[in-house]
Amino acid sequence: MTSGNVTNDVDQPVARAARKQWRLPAGLVLLIAIPVAAGVFRLSQLAFGAKVTPENARFFATPMPITVHIVSASLFCLFGALQFVPNLRQRRHRWHRVSGRLIAPLGAAAALSGLWMAAFYFLPPADDALLEAFRLIFGAGMVLSLILGVVAIRMRAFDLHCRWMMRGYAIGLAAGTQVFTLLAWAAFVRTPTGVSRTVLMAAGWVINLGVVEWSIRRHPKAPPPPAPAPAPSSKLFEADRSAEAVASSLVAVAALTRDGRSIRRERLWS
Repeated sequence: MTSGNVTNDVDQPVARAARKQWRLPAGLVLLIAIPVAAGVFRLSQLAFGAKVTPENARFFATPMPITVHIVSASLFCLFGALQFVPNLRQRRHRWHRVSGRLIAPLGAAAALSGLWMAAFYFLPPADDALLEAFRLIFGAGMVLSLILGVVAIRMRAFDLHCRWMMRGYAIGLAAGTQVFTLLAWAAFVRTPTGVSRTVLMAAGWVINLGVVEWSIRRHPKAPPPPAPAPAPSSKLFEADRSAEAVASSLVAVAALTRDGRSIRRERLWS
């Protein structure tokens, strides 16, 4: 076997492992592709004008919240997907820290703008009060998850930080999953409306959170290594030295006493 063959045999598993670690991030990017494209189309309508309909009138009336929501949510999902690349997360610590400091504010902006829209935008004809309640609940859950993730990393609780950030990311990624739940229902049943549409939208959040919880329980937290024994203090060293000195003195006294007795015996018998 030549050296070239040996090199190829070594490089092939490395290349396969490198490609494998990008599968999940690539899948996440594909999952959000349709919502991001729809968001870009919505921004182009707001920027260049479009026909006002009952479905989009609320966006033209107050464009700032939807603009913040689309931009922040798109960047949050994109940068969040890259956090699942092991090499970027484990070897490029600076990149991971910098991108993490961007992800948390982006996610908070996406969630808070979504909460504002759910609370203050008037309901379009296709939505109902139950769907609005779901948006408020899951939006608040996303904000809470991101806050707990930031608190955990400041406490150096890395495993807990990872879990909470994954939950927040799952909620933010639900728009991509909702596309597939709605399309699947439309393809095999009928166009979802009313309660069926609300349930399918809620299913997107539930499915994502279920996958995250399954992943967390599949990879449980490793037990912490045993704590090293505390180093003896200077006081203990001084006590040990004192005890050794006392013991040495007692041995010397015993030896002198024994020698003195033997001398007296010799004098008595002489």
